[in-house]
Amino acid sequence: MKLRTLSIVVLVLAALAVLAYVLQRPAAPAAADARVGQPLVGSGAIEKMATLKLSDQGKSVSLVHQPDNSWKVASYYDLPADFSKLSRFISDLTEAKVQRLVTSKPERIARLEFKDTKLELLDAANKPLVSLTLGKNADTGGRYVRYDDETKAYLANLNAWLDAESKNWANSQLIEVKPEDLAKVELTFPDGATVVASRAKKEDAWKAEAAPEGQQLKADRISSLLSSLSNLRFSDTAEPNDPRAQEAKAHQRTVKLTTFDQKTVTIALGRKPEEKKLKPPAPGADGKSGPAALGSVSDLAKKEPATDSAKSDEEKSPTEPKPLAPEYETVPAGPVFVSVSNSDSTAPVNALMAKRAFQISDYVFTGLPQKREDLFEPVPPPAATTAPAAATPDAAKPPAPSSLPEPTKK
Repeated sequence: MKLRTLSIVVLVLAALAVLAYVLQRPAAPAAADARVGQPLVGSGAIEKMATLKLSDQGKSVSLVHQPDNSWKVASYYDLPADFSKLSRFISDLTEAKVQRLVTSKPERIARLEFKDTKLELLDAANKPLVSLTLGKNADTGGRYVRYDDETKAYLANLNAWLDAESKNWANSQLIEVKPEDLAKVELTFPDGATVVASRAKKEDAWKAEAAPEGQQLKADRISSLLSSLSNLRFSDTAEPNDPRAQEAKAHQRTVKLTTFDQKTVTIALGRKPEEKKLKPPAPGADGKSGPAALGSVSDLAKKEPATDSAKSDEEKSPTEPKPLAPEYETVPAGPVFVSVSNSDSTAPVNALMAKRAFQISDYVFTGLPQKREDLFEPVPPPAATTAPAAATPDAAKPPAPSSLPEPTKK
């Protein structure tokens, strides 16, 4: 082969190699998304947040920051927010990070179930700092999220529960008194009796004023009572003029707790008691009130003529329908409502009671002692001292003569 021909072949092969490289080379990697690897919500947004909004399945929660650094549930009668629950949620939010960009294609985004589950952080001017829409949970863990109305879906390792029930964000604790800080407790009973127990120091045992002779307070009963009342929480609320709350006021019992620094918390709790009502008589065969059996008996008498013996018996002693025993229906007891007042006029609970009527668990009320005697028990007898052993009768007798023969005298 001539040199010129060989050179042409080499040039052609080189051109083909360059062309193959251009056609088959891998595409340049896409630029990494700026959000990947970053916190789902930055610390700057958390610091500027004045309102936190959550929404899911048609329900919404609005928590608003107050000048004294407390939070209120604006969506639930401005009740104080549960700060510990809010802190846990914010912690879960700031620890979550964007793991990867899932897709930017609308058809794929539509399959990630982005609906009405939203999270918004607003500043003091009510302008959004962060707005997130949450999709379904990923099979491998985490949750799909979108920022604002962007056509991008990300995966974040967010495991926080978005509780959209406003009542659940309210601080349910009505009393914040520690049992060891109490110096006196006064308890009333349904029959009008009262028990007052007190102690000079927290290490001292509780003693009752005017205790029955030979009786003392049950220490475990007092401890159980104070433990239940000193951490009282509500389970639901109602309007202050709710009929159930008004009925409960007519059957209240009162407990007063006095601390060593002479502050008194008064707890009034009650409910409408169970009732038994007489059932109205069942309608008879004619549609009128009365025993239903009367109509059927007369009908049978018309259809089947009585025998001569039966007639004579009826003439002697005409039968009368036996009166039916009255039947009663039981109307269950109503819910338990509580009212709390503090001798300290600045205590928040005083203003709180004006907003709502507070319902508590039944067991708090049913667990109260029902009679004055339930708080007392007999004073144990003093421990018996061990007496010295009495001398046996034989010990006073002279010793018996020995049975050995006396020595012979010389």
